[in-house]
Amino acid sequence: MQVYDYYAGGADTESTVRDNRAVYGRYRLLPRYMVDVSHCDLTYHLLGHKLSMPIVVAPMSQQRMADDEGELAVARAVAKEDTVMVLSTMATQPLEDVAKAGKDGPLQLFQLYVIKDRAFCRRLIQRAARAGYAGFMVTVDAPRLGNRISDERNKFSLPPGMEISNLSGLVKGGQEAKGDSSSHIVRVFQEQVDASLTWEFVKWMRDVTKLPIFVKGILSPEDARKAVDVGVDGIVVSNHGGRQLDYSPATLDMIAPIRAAVGHRVLLLMDGGIRRGTDVLKAIALGADAVMLGRPVLYGLALQGEEGVRKVLQMLRRELTLAMQLAGCTSLQTITQSLVLPFGVGVHLGHASKL
Repeated sequence: MQVYDYYAGGADTESTVRDNRAVYGRYRLLPRYMVDVSHCDLTYHLLGHKLSMPIVVAPMSQQRMADDEGELAVARAVAKEDTVMVLSTMATQPLEDVAKAGKDGPLQLFQLYVIKDRAFCRRLIQRAARAGYAGFMVTVDAPRLGNRISDERNKFSLPPGMEISNLSGLVKGGQEAKGDSSSHIVRVFQEQVDASLTWEFVKWMRDVTKLPIFVKGILSPEDARKAVDVGVDGIVVSNHGGRQLDYSPATLDMIAPIRAAVGHRVLLLMDGGIRRGTDVLKAIALGADAVMLGRPVLYGLALQGEEGVRKVLQMLRRELTLAMQLAGCTSLQTITQSLVLPFGVGVHLGHASKL
């Protein structure tokens, strides 16, 4: 139960966790018919690499708690489904081993928590680049860890024998420090993650690597504009799965305002609440280039390892294909904002048509 609570839980009242899911019910789909949908193309290109679908596996920590192979099993599954895995800094497998496991896929990205020790941070970035990761996702919404009540109640810590492999040398896995009731992951953030992070870091990182840089955790259109101004390659609209600031907005609601703020100057991804093919369709219609999938991957991993992850991705691909066909969309390029209506708008449209 402790592991499930860690994966499924959120911050404080978990209102944002619930709203991330509920928001999809606040939009309706307006289909167009008499379109030849006998062939539907889900192909998506990310950083010049061809993916089978616009669905990317989000960075998630400590995957060995779900399955002994953890991130290795996910990397193999994602590669076989011809899409992308974003590996978490807080992984329980070394980044080099995960890169090897997913080497047959289109590409892999590395998610970066910014460590106070800039020399260590530089070495971590360089390690990921040498291992073959094609770009970085810098998480910006976690200067401190959100107030995760279930983890505190469970006195959550990593099981014995597990460690945060990529931070080896900075932190030790497993047991809580004497006299400290907070979880291991809380201590990592308190001791290692840089709470003084500003936009200047992107400039510093540009001196370390020439690989593409995404910023993950953007909700404000103003922050999105700042991200573009400092030269990022992509933005991930995210509220950290509802695990950071409770009552922050559902990510689906923020896609259109952020797209309006930045135009098409950068790639725009999103995560939060994706469970069905119609969810992916709505996110793309509102302006996302692709979506990132989180908790369902962990659940598939826990149930059936690598094969479970593959089944989750295959199911979403089938559902997205069907949703696009039923909506009259033959490719990602034909999915436009005219496809989505806020709940209730259809009633007014129907009334107007009778006048």
